Amino acid sequence: MEDIFRLVLSLGGTISGEHGIGTAKMPYIGMELSPAAIDVMRRIKQVLDPKGVLNPGKIFPKDRVEN
Repeated sequence: MEDIFRLVLSLGGTISGEHGIGTAKMPYIGMELSPAAIDVMRRIKQVLDPKGVLNPGKIFPKDRVEN
């Protein structure tokens, strides 16, 4: 999957799909987004979902794959 995502990104695509990032793509989101961008998204989610009940464990990677 990593090779496919690298190719997609090199062609100007995105690894996010119609329904966002799921558990299969989650480990690779760091290939597309910077740690700062992921942190901003995490903080926005925390404000909108302080109890963590919306898609728990399915949005942000625990371990990012870097460029």
